[in-house]
Amino acid sequence: MKSVILMKRNFTSDNAKADGGKIMSESHLVVERKGPIEVLKINRPQVLNALNFALLEELYDRLKIIAKDQSIRAIIMTGEGEKAFCAGADIQELRGRHIWEERQGMLLGQATFTLLENLGKPSIAAINGYALGGGLELALSCTFRIAASNARLGFPEINLGLIPGYGGTQRLPRLVGCAKAAEMILLGLQVTAEEAQQLGLVTKVVEPTRLMEESFSLASRICEKSPLAIALAMESIRRGTDTCLLDGLKIEADLGTIAYNTEDAREGLAAFLEKRKPVFRGR
Repeated sequence: MKSVILMKRNFTSDNAKADGGKIMSESHLVVERKGPIEVLKINRPQVLNALNFALLEELYDRLKIIAKDQSIRAIIMTGEGEKAFCAGADIQELRGRHIWEERQGMLLGQATFTLLENLGKPSIAAINGYALGGGLELALSCTFRIAASNARLGFPEINLGLIPGYGGTQRLPRLVGCAKAAEMILLGLQVTAEEAQQLGLVTKVVEPTRLMEESFSLASRICEKSPLAIALAMESIRRGTDTCLLDGLKIEADLGTIAYNTEDAREGLAAFLEKRKPVFRGR
């Protein structure tokens, strides 16, 4: 697996030095590549991988690159260390923001997480510890969530006189229902990994030592499928969820017709009849 640490442009110094196969900088986002799978790791363990503006900018920029790179078929999002996936906003930075800066920050966070959600490439949140506030909002923007057994998930913003601002009040109700979402958000509840699985908030719970192994296993299974069919299916689910059934069925029919007219579909049908494994090329 090759690894590189991205350099921040707007919020910190560009000073960096080479160290082996890595570029060392003050960056907060580590990128690792294993075949068609890219791992994005938040690298701020000293503050439980809390989000700040610089990190959100880096993540947004990287996602734009991923969107254009056809060789990347799946993403794993995680945090450095064993304590936290992401514990939410950086409180030190949060306290010093002007109201206009906070508004821009919310729009940046929403844009970044919406880009992740709409990337057309499946993403897996490997939740290693705390996923709170903006960290849970980041996980909610991923296609799948696998949690370590020691993970805790929640929205504590209400305890600070705040509300979730990066999509939490919108995505959580769509996933667990309005009543449970209201309970978690209005009471600032944290749930265990097992409770999150019961709610449908996470896909699977595993021991911490197996978290990345399970995440790579899921990502590898995804990468065996047609990337075009994956993208179209994700779009159909996303768009159909926000409309009525009849409109959703039309969306499905339109996107299904597009899928049928691809080289990948012809390869898949031929492979089935020839009793062999298909080789999808994303065409």
